[in-house]
Amino acid sequence: MRRSTTTAVEEDADEAGLEPTDATRRLLLLMRTGAIDEAIARELGVSPRTVHRRITRLQDLLGVRSRFQLGVIVCERGWV
Repeated sequence: MRRSTTTAVEEDADEAGLEPTDATRRLLLLMRTGAIDEAIARELGVSPRTVHRRITRLQDLLGVRSRFQLGVIVCERGWV
């Protein structure tokens, strides 16, 4: 079995380059309205836990600690 030679940082950079997907944009637009996770989950047809996981993944991907920071960064990047 061949091992990958990419590092976690390189993988994160690659993943960040693929963002924002349509699903990410929709999530961010719903967050922008101030909707709570449960309402976002209903709108997207997923569980609140899935919404939380997706938001946490974006925070990790962009290196931010709070949803506020996430909002600032995605606006600066033109994602919403």
